[in-house]
Amino acid sequence: MTDRPIELDERRGMAAQKATTVRRRQAGVKAQHAGLVARQHDLEAHLFAADAATWPEAADKARYLLERFSATLSCDDPRLQSMVAAVLSDFARLSTLTKPEAHDSQTPTV
Repeated sequence: MTDRPIELDERRGMAAQKATTVRRRQAGVKAQHAGLVARQHDLEAHLFAADAATWPEAADKARYLLERFSATLSCDDPRLQSMVAAVLSDFARLSTLTKPEAHDSQTPTV
């Protein structure tokens, strides 16, 4: 008997070692993806649990939905991607306006 553990991976051929590494990485990716999906569902449950109380909150919800939508867009249509980017830019710009005198009292801001 020896006190040193035997490293079984060293006793396999290169192809078997590579296959083992690929399986381990795939398992890790699947676990990370499952965690990401769970956190995304938690975020969505929290984000959409109640109605927005302010325009910036509504913009945050719309921004989230647009980002999710743009992630599913085909990269073949740059026109749609530029429109989504422009709307997200507008939301970011308008959400930073917090002073009441910066807004016209007649028009709601996002």
